[in-house]
Amino acid sequence: MDSLYAAGSERQAAQLAESLYESSRYQVFVACMDQRGTLGEELNRIGFRDIPSFKLTSFYNYTAFHQLTRFTRFLREQKIDIVHTHDFYTNVFGMAGAWLAGTPVRIASRRETAGCHTKAQKFVERRAYQLAHAIVTNAEAVSKHLIEEGAPGNKIVTIYNGLKYERVSPRHGHEETVKQLNLPPNAHCRFVTIVANLSNPVKDHPTFLRAAQRVRQAIPEARFILVGGGRLIDKTRALAKELGLETDVFFIGNCQHVADLLSISDVCVLSSLAEGFSNSILEYMGASRPVVATDVGGAREAIIEGETGYLVQPGDEETMAARITELLRNPERARSMGRRGREVVEQKFSPAAQLAQTEQLYDRLLARVSERRRWIGNWRDRYEQ
Repeated sequence: MDSLYAAGSERQAAQLAESLYESSRYQVFVACMDQRGTLGEELNRIGFRDIPSFKLTSFYNYTAFHQLTRFTRFLREQKIDIVHTHDFYTNVFGMAGAWLAGTPVRIASRRETAGCHTKAQKFVERRAYQLAHAIVTNAEAVSKHLIEEGAPGNKIVTIYNGLKYERVSPRHGHEETVKQLNLPPNAHCRFVTIVANLSNPVKDHPTFLRAAQRVRQAIPEARFILVGGGRLIDKTRALAKELGLETDVFFIGNCQHVADLLSISDVCVLSSLAEGFSNSILEYMGASRPVVATDVGGAREAIIEGETGYLVQPGDEETMAARITELLRNPERARSMGRRGREVVEQKFSPAAQLAQTEQLYDRLLARVSERRRWIGNWRDRYEQ
């Protein structure tokens, strides 16, 4: 994993490591490039002690060479059979180190359709994919995008994210949650929530706020909650004020107890211009909330249009507002959509399903290694005879 921060890719990697550990079919090691973050404590409680770190300052200096040497030695000493990396930096570092160590199975990952990488970085990542025996994506939309970039389709395997229900199981009731989050105590307030970082313009909070302005005009009791931190928060606050929403929009920042927040939300929204497969959408559905999201990345692979929520085009604040308004005006329909969304998550996006598909991939790739070794052994026997 890249770091131990509880971000989307890192949380999915940690969750998969936990599932593999509990399954006990494989002996699992966790390594990272940056030991900062709260996931280290969680992984320690599970049983992962002394997580090795291979911190880089650049791919192009002595430190990179030193860390790659350390990583290669670690793989050989621990007799690692499979290296599975989870994002851009670990793909490049991990595939190179695993190739140098002669690790039999090398698995890279791709989790987004539109990245912010330079041409040079994309070139390096393509080289990493060449060293990989498989590339795991978290949505068919990501797989399609990867093939369009030139990656070999026979290497690509889609394994959806899984959602642990503890992540969306509230600890407190409505009144206590409202109080803790400093939200208006008015029982008539209707909460519309978006969980998305405020670090990247791709999350397109301006479209959400412009839709919120329209919703507020139609539903005076509507209030809007933005969960997430980042460098764009001041700019987003200024836009909320410009739209006349300064008393109706609440910036929660990074929230450790998303489940409590989702439990008081009437509608949950995602306004992104691009995504891979959104963990936020899974959390919304897992918490039995109706979803209004932009039709990007793997959103339509999770949301069933008109059944668990609605899909709108990126940047279309008018339709987004209309869908949110419709759900606020029809609470029974909203609850029905939420219940159906929960069923879909249970059927399609459980950690058990993620584990089963991952272990099947590991088994299949290791079987190829065994078959290749048998073929080489037979060829040597015939040659020596």
